[in-house]
Formats: sequence, structure tokens, C-alpha cells
Amino acid sequence: MAKAIKVEGLSKAYQLGDFGTGTISRDVERFIARMRGKEDPYLRIGEPNDRTAKGESNIVWCLKDLNFDIEQGDAVGIIGRNGAGKSTLLKILSRITSPTTGSIKIKGRIASLLEVGTGFSPELTGRENIYLNGAILGMRKSEIKRRFDEIVDFSGVERYIDTPVKRYSSGMYVRLAFAVAAHLESEILIVDEVLAVGDAEFQKKCLGKMGDISKGEGRTVLFVSHNMASITALCNTGLYLESGKLKRFGEIEAITQLYYDSQLNKADHDIDVKVNFDHPSNQWVYKSFLNLSISWLKNRFINGCYCDISFHTNEGIKLFSLQSHKFTAGEKINSEFNSVVFKIENVGLVSQDLRVDIGFRNELSNQYILLIENACQVSVPKNDHNNYSDVKNIILPNASIEITNNHGL
Repeated sequence: MAKAIKVEGLSKAYQLGDFGTGTISRDVERFIARMRGKEDPYLRIGEPNDRTAKGESNIVWCLKDLNFDIEQGDAVGIIGRNGAGKSTLLKILSRITSPTTGSIKIKGRIASLLEVGTGFSPELTGRENIYLNGAILGMRKSEIKRRFDEIVDFSGVERYIDTPVKRYSSGMYVRLAFAVAAHLESEILIVDEVLAVGDAEFQKKCLGKMGDISKGEGRTVLFVSHNMASITALCNTGLYLESGKLKRFGEIEAITQLYYDSQLNKADHDIDVKVNFDHPSNQWVYKSFLNLSISWLKNRFINGCYCDISFHTNEGIKLFSLQSHKFTAGEKINSEFNSVVFKIENVGLVSQDLRVDIGFRNELSNQYILLIENACQVSVPKNDHNNYSDVKNIILPNASIEITNNHGL
């Protein structure tokens, strides 16, 4: 099968702080090296993009020496933690930015959806932006006109199609942007995490369309998401980045399992998760309680943080989440471990298997200090109280949170 994308020795370096090296002589030295076709001498001291460690250099490698081939018609899921280099890779493949070193060979036209509003002119209407995006991709007006009704119908913004997009909500923006990128006749579709802006129904619709593009139309799809269920359902190939380096490239099941394992390995020495059911079948039946206990070492996560849990369907739709009260340093600690117990009653959840993600967030930044995806799974059996056909009919559970060890959670 023909190769759609070939990447060799791809690296991207950024300089932290002010541009320039700080002295004219060093800037001249870098300029002369580039003119002679030699390596930039200051890139030799660059460091991997590890946000958890204090570095000595102001040169950071967001991507370092990537090599891989993507076949035509492949659906590739790109995964990794925040800051791993996923978005940087997509921007380089989309030719928004250029690599520092290495080469990329791409066969075919690329349609990219990297940020809300990418490629849209805010002063133009939705109709005008559809034609503008098609023209940028090199399509004739007749080709765009042939797909126009299909694009508008998929986006669901027909009523506002002649309104300037600057008046659109973020959800409307991403609906139209995805519809344009998916329906115009490009050979490669690149989608970052912007689909999270849409509602659950539209996310499911988009995943279905990307599946049709890859499996039915033989076009290549690159998809970045932190939702492993969505990636597994859509993609046949995975690309796993860690601190800017290619950790693994191959079959999607093996890649997602490696990612799950790496998340648990980061926490297996000081995070303990236990799940208990009131019902002897170990299923979360109607009117029974799920008891989820999370324990951690007393010296971990004690500075203005809180613990949260979130429940997701196999399709990756987030159903609900719960969080503890904030816990801070300075509280009296009576044990080596601290823990929180979420006691949750099933009052009519839809019959399905659910995955549970557990995270510790910083109170001020609202960013995860640690996120354990797929930390555990629970099953809700079918019964007379949850015979729903649509996940939107979900009845949220009752929940209480029990704090142990008097640690001020």
C-alpha cells in the first residue's frame, strides 16, 4: 500500500524566554553555522521537554528524532500526556510550522482541524468560509458547491449559515469547521482535541464520520485525543509520544495498553485503588452502592489539591464526575496513608460497562498533577429501571464522600 506520510529524523526545538542567545557574537555564530549548512551549536545543549524537571538549558526539544511511516487509508491515534509533543507534530504535518531538523514527505492534500476556528475568517459568514476553505485546499467552486448541502446538514448550523462566524458559539464553530474538513475532498484529515468542545452526540457523530473516511473512502486520518476509548474505536494504528520522543508505533491495542501501563506505573508505589460492591455479583445493580476507595502516601498531593473521579462509556462519553473537598498542607496526619472514599448509589444508570478515571488536580491551575485513566471498570447490568436506548436519558447517581485520616479533604 502506498505511503501517505513518511517522517525521517524529525525534531523541533523551541527557545524558552527571550529570543536570541543574549549576545551578538553568539547570534552571529549561529547564523554562520546555518549559512554553512552546519548544525546550530546551541541546539546541542537542548533538553527533552520534561515539565516536571528543572532544566539547565533554555533550548527545549518538543520533538526529537521521530521516524515513522503512515500508510494510505490508516487511522492513526496519537496519544501521550500533556506536553508530549502531539499538537506540535500535527502543526508540522499541517505545515503551520517547520521542523528544526529532519524531513517530511506527504502525498495528497491535508485538511486540518487543530484549534477552534482554524482556517476561518471571523468576519465572513459560514457560507463564505466553506468556499474559502475549499479554495485553500485547491478545490474548484463546482466541487465545493456539490458538497455544500452535505456540509451544512452535517454541521447542524443551517439557520446561521449566512451569519458571520464571529457570532458563533465555540460549539457551532467546531461543528462547522469539522464538517468542512471532513467533507471536502482532501486525502489526509488531521484532527486535534477540538471535538471536546462539542456535545456528546456530536462527538459520536464525528467519530462515525472519521471511521467512514478511513474505512469507507480510503483516506488517511490522524486523531489526537486523551480519550482512549474513542481512539481504540476509531484507529487501527497508534503513535505514542513521551517527552517529545517516539516511544512506540504500531497496532492500536498494544499502544493504548502501553499507555495505560505507563500511567499506572507512575503511581503504583503510592496510589492504591479499591472498588467494592454492595451486591455479591460484583456488579453495580439498581439501588446498590459502589464504594471507591483511593489511598496515597501522606507526603503526596498535600498542597492545595483535590481528588476527582469521572465515569465514561466505552465510546468515551463522560457521564458524570465527583470531586473531594480541597486538601492542604499543615493538617494533622495520623497515618502513613491518606484516603478518600466515594460512596455512590445507582439510581437508574443505563445498562453498560463504564471506565473510571482518577485524578489529582491543582486547585489554582485546575491542571492534573496526576491522571490515572482507566483506573478501574464497573458494569451496570440491565434491569427494568435502566432500559434506555439513549445515554442522554441517564439518571445521575446519589453520592457521598467519606474522608479518612483527618487530613482536611
